[in-house]
Amino acid sequence: MESRFERQMKKGVLEMLVLGLLCQRPAHGYQLLNEIASRSGGFLQLKEGTLYPILYRLEDDGLIQSTWQADGRAAPKKVYTPTPEGREELARQQAVWKEFCACVARFEDGGDQR
Repeated sequence: MESRFERQMKKGVLEMLVLGLLCQRPAHGYQLLNEIASRSGGFLQLKEGTLYPILYRLEDDGLIQSTWQADGRAAPKKVYTPTPEGREELARQQAVWKEFCACVARFEDGGDQR
């Protein structure tokens, strides 16, 4: 069973990870679910009920946009791509994340590094 700490940590970083994947290449939801699970070594096993609210929020905030695409063999899929604002926001979030990780590391090391 996942602890409250683990759930809170994951919740705080998922938007950045989803936006980062979309900045690497456009994708639909199922691709994102698989890519997140694969890259995390299975640590991040998202459900659709977790992913889609993130996508809707990113779209509402103007950080991604979606279009319906059909490949002729299957039903059309909604494909998400980043906006220029989304790319800028990802860079900002990644900078904050690096600063946060460095701060946490100072606590792990006994506070000797600055």
